[in-house]
Amino acid sequence: MAIQSLAIIIFVLAVFLVAGVPISYAIGISALAAILQMVTLDVSVLTAAQRTFVGMSKFSLTAIPFFVLAGNLMNQGGIAKRLVDFVLAILGKLPGALLVTNVGANALFGAISGSASAAAAAVGSMVQEGEDKQGYERAVCAATNGASAPSGLLIPPSNALITYSLVSGGTSVAALFLAGYIPGILWAICCVVVAVIIARKKGYKGTPGKFDWKNLGAATLKAIPALSLIVVVIGGIIAGVFTATEGSAIAVVYALVLGICYRNITWKSFWKILVDSAKMSGMIVFLIGVSNILGWVMAFTQIPQAISAGLLGLTNSPIIILLIMNVILLIAGTFMDVTPAILIFTPLFLPIVKTFGMHPVHFGLILVYNLCIGNITPPVGNTLFVAIKVGKTSLAKVMPYMVMYYASILVGLVLVTYIPAVSMALPTMAGLVK
Repeated sequence: MAIQSLAIIIFVLAVFLVAGVPISYAIGISALAAILQMVTLDVSVLTAAQRTFVGMSKFSLTAIPFFVLAGNLMNQGGIAKRLVDFVLAILGKLPGALLVTNVGANALFGAISGSASAAAAAVGSMVQEGEDKQGYERAVCAATNGASAPSGLLIPPSNALITYSLVSGGTSVAALFLAGYIPGILWAICCVVVAVIIARKKGYKGTPGKFDWKNLGAATLKAIPALSLIVVVIGGIIAGVFTATEGSAIAVVYALVLGICYRNITWKSFWKILVDSAKMSGMIVFLIGVSNILGWVMAFTQIPQAISAGLLGLTNSPIIILLIMNVILLIAGTFMDVTPAILIFTPLFLPIVKTFGMHPVHFGLILVYNLCIGNITPPVGNTLFVAIKVGKTSLAKVMPYMVMYYASILVGLVLVTYIPAVSMALPTMAGLVK
């Protein structure tokens, strides 16, 4: 029954995705099709409705709409330029100063806003004018912007990690958040290395003169209010002062006050932000709800156990099994967004990695890291196409440089996958995992 159910789910899901059906409907209908082989239509529909309601009724889901709203407030709050100036003051002396600044600012802005595409659009637009004036090749700039933007999805607060926490059965959000720092920074460092190599080949210089401590001080003062959001919210969650849901509400208030103080949020723009956030949150929560049907079908038909037995039948080496999983996730990520992919692959792969003792926090970072690569990989690659649009160039011109970034980011994936301390060191030191 497990193999038959899996075949039905994959076939129906593939057909609907090719036909352009929204991913939430495709997941729900494919799960319903699998239920039909076990019970009658009326019972199947009732079961699907119940599982959807249960999936959307979890209190911890409240954190997602609040973090979405906080991110949108930050996007409109005028913080991108302050972060760009802050990073430029720190890294500006490196070759290809604006490329390196783009990487660092994307990591910070992506972490604050929770959106790789928003980071690519906001930060890319800020540095584009300076790059054009200094003669930077637009394809290089677009590749750097696109490749580095997903690093912020790993650095908390991260909706992807919250979603994984829900699907994995309540893995500690605080532990996941703390675990995301080193992989996110590692991603950014990989991009910085490539950016410096390209800059040396192209002859792009750093900012002239000696390191200016006065300029750094001024840029830091302007950036502190925005950077403090990460310290206040994430610090409070990790320290146990408040939960992730409470922290998300605090982030909204903080972001709103900051936007008003910067005079970048008006009543009109605030209403638009609320509407956009409600639409995005509704999509995410509904997707999680219908994915609960899929999770129930998988558990009922013992699909994860069948897949686990199949993989372990091929090899009992954790190294090979993780390699196979990474390949599957990399391929899937090129066609699917991060959230639906987390909802589909977590119940499939998490039971397998638990058999050889991998901690759910470690696997969560491997999963999200893989899927973030899909954010910048055609044919979907939403973040990459945003960067290309901002950079006013083409995919054909950008891809030769993206190959270098892919290679570097994949090195980071290998480290995250096979060296547990990359993800686990910080939460272990904080006593959040044993």
